[in-house]
Amino acid sequence: MSSDLSVNHLTGIKDLPERDIQLIFETADHFKEVINRPIKKVPSLRDITVANLFFENSTRTKLSFELAEKRLSADVVNFSASGSSVSKGESLTDTVNNILAMKIDMVVMRHPSPGAAVFLSQRVNSRIINAGDGAHEHPTQALLDTYSIREKFGDVAGKKIAIVGDILHSRVALSDILCLQKCGARVKVCGPQTLIPKFVTSLGVEVETDFNKALAWCDVVNMLRIQHERQDIKYFPSLREYTMQYGLTKERLNNIAKPLVVMHPGPINRGVELASDVADSENAVILNQVENGVAVRMAALYLLAQKIAR
Repeated sequence: MSSDLSVNHLTGIKDLPERDIQLIFETADHFKEVINRPIKKVPSLRDITVANLFFENSTRTKLSFELAEKRLSADVVNFSASGSSVSKGESLTDTVNNILAMKIDMVVMRHPSPGAAVFLSQRVNSRIINAGDGAHEHPTQALLDTYSIREKFGDVAGKKIAIVGDILHSRVALSDILCLQKCGARVKVCGPQTLIPKFVTSLGVEVETDFNKALAWCDVVNMLRIQHERQDIKYFPSLREYTMQYGLTKERLNNIAKPLVVMHPGPINRGVELASDVADSENAVILNQVENGVAVRMAALYLLAQKIAR
């Protein structure tokens, strides 16, 4: 396998070949070992400057990227849209060009507009990693989710994954579907019909509205939160009714005649999509996902840094 990525930017899973995904995973294996050492830093990105541009609020993704960058010894610049000239009407291109004039090598960007990372990659001379663009894609989350399944089972191919919840507004769902399928998994989505986008069947994904049937079918269930901040109408009568229909409880888990792996991209709405005793149970690999997120992001940063012209 080549030791170089075939892409210059990580803007989405859609354009990422399966061999690149496997290369990221193999590199993440190495960095997973590094971050579990007593001394957790390596000099791989010394003299590389990375700017974290977050035009939307983020806690876990931003912290994970910042930690990954510092573990690799990069110089890190953090930029938040709130309190910046963006609030005065400055365009995305002008904001970034001003930052790149400071000789930034790599940009990690979260933006509310779908396609913002691709737009940026076509206009600036810097490596771009998409940390989420609206309800479109979130490639590093999909990579860490798939990596976590690979870690649990040894292989992703042939595994059955149910993604449950707000599929319509979820960038994680789309990226997960694409990544899991490229690695040979079977994917089914589950949720209220109003939260299942019409295009999803064109991706080769099955739709199941009965949560109990989806649980009986799958090896792994990935629970998504309801994204109220992206919803402009009511998609279901009440949170209580949603929880009754699609909330994962200990009782539901116990009714399944096999052990299920439970995942969640965070943040968890405890008592809504996931009961606390399930989130904290041995079925859940949610904290493994967090740890794997640092290793996978270290791998992506490291491999893209090799593409920077010296």
